[in-house]
Amino acid sequence: MLSYCGLLILAVLAIDRYDFDPMMTLVLCIPTSIILAIVLSYVMTNMALEPLTLLRQAILHVSPENKTVAPPNIAQAALGRELLSNLTLQVYQLASSEGLSASNHDVSRTIAETAIENLPMPIIVIGKDQNILYANHATQDYIETKDQLVGKNVYSSFDLDFPSEQTLDAWLKDCQANKVTASNTWYRVKLPRPEKEAKQLDLVAYYNKNNPSGAETIVALFDRTEEYGQDDQAISYVALAIHELRTPLTTLRGYIEVFEEELEGKLDPELTGFMHKMQASAQNLTAFVNNILNVARIENNQLVLQLQETNWSDVLKQVTGNMMLRARVHGKQIKLEIGPDLPLVGADPTAATEILTNLIDNAVKYSGTSDTIIVKATKRSDGLVETTIQDFGVGIPIANMGNLFEKFYRSHRTRAHVGGTGLGLYLCKTLVKAHGGNIWARSKEQEGTTIGFTLQPYSNVAKNNTAQDGSITRTAHGWIKNHSFYRR
Repeated sequence: MLSYCGLLILAVLAIDRYDFDPMMTLVLCIPTSIILAIVLSYVMTNMALEPLTLLRQAILHVSPENKTVAPPNIAQAALGRELLSNLTLQVYQLASSEGLSASNHDVSRTIAETAIENLPMPIIVIGKDQNILYANHATQDYIETKDQLVGKNVYSSFDLDFPSEQTLDAWLKDCQANKVTASNTWYRVKLPRPEKEAKQLDLVAYYNKNNPSGAETIVALFDRTEEYGQDDQAISYVALAIHELRTPLTTLRGYIEVFEEELEGKLDPELTGFMHKMQASAQNLTAFVNNILNVARIENNQLVLQLQETNWSDVLKQVTGNMMLRARVHGKQIKLEIGPDLPLVGADPTAATEILTNLIDNAVKYSGTSDTIIVKATKRSDGLVETTIQDFGVGIPIANMGNLFEKFYRSHRTRAHVGGTGLGLYLCKTLVKAHGGNIWARSKEQEGTTIGFTLQPYSNVAKNNTAQDGSITRTAHGWIKNHSFYRR
């Protein structure tokens, strides 16, 4: 535009001074000014775009897809050389940082893979179809196999016995149906070995639904064979020693019963009280012996229950009747409340007796100054038979409730003045679970404790678990035919 105006001014001056033909002068000046304007615009546009072109060249130079593009010559830039130099430097630094990050990622991944492969503990990665995607070297050593594990179904490669029906298989099915991420830990899992003692381990699993890598579940095995083996040996030794008490204890109880029958009505109240205390102590010692022996059987998976069609009302009356003497010795009374229309339950009479005996005995020991214990059985709306044992004694602190059914657990507040082994509630929980029921506790300090458990109607138990001979057999760890890791 400036050149165009300049030409017009020159044309006017030429016409005025040199007397040029005005028309001819305009005809020559207008095209010339247009051409000059176009050339000048082109030159200025190139100068303005040059920094962007050089910056583009710098980006292409560091791009992995354009290895042949040369670096730009910043010195040839006519405009914005300093700014262009700074921008180009930023491009180079970003490219360098990205490359370093990718390199570091690759190095980190290599280090992680090397570490996992050389870990002394078995690590297994399982896909969505529950086939093994990865197993480190320690896994093959631990399960003592030379077979290739990758690609095989995890359940065909392992045969682990879990301490409950909540196996890895059951947990994974629940996760796939209801969870996005989850983790779980199993203790005292056993790995059977042909003609050798089973290995014992803790198992930890992490689940991540639809993981992009395909690694849906990661499993780690922690060997505890030596540690748990020592516990088992200790329990077995104690059980062996305790077993030797059964014969003299049986003899003692027999003599006491004979004395009670022969001397009934012939002793003064004080001596009669002594006789009752002897009988109650013999019962207590018998329960102690039975608890120790049953825990030893549970640990060795040797406790087998035979579930029968059982009249629960009769069992309750018999057990509470037997425990009345022990309750009276401690100044307590047992009230039995049986609801109407109780169905026949599927129960092992001996195991059911031990459950009730332990729970009532606990209520007697921890009822404090209260003199009443209530045993109540009702039919729930879901058809299960629920039995509760309620005392109004010292209660249980909230902090202790989570450990209540753990083996050997006893509250520090009561262990000094209340005798016991810490096995009664653990045994009750195990036996109730073996019957297919649940056990729970509700307590408040200085107001008392209620412990309840459920049993299934015999019709429910027999529906899917009756053998050809009509018997229903369970171990303390679940149905014999369906209690292990291998469930295919």
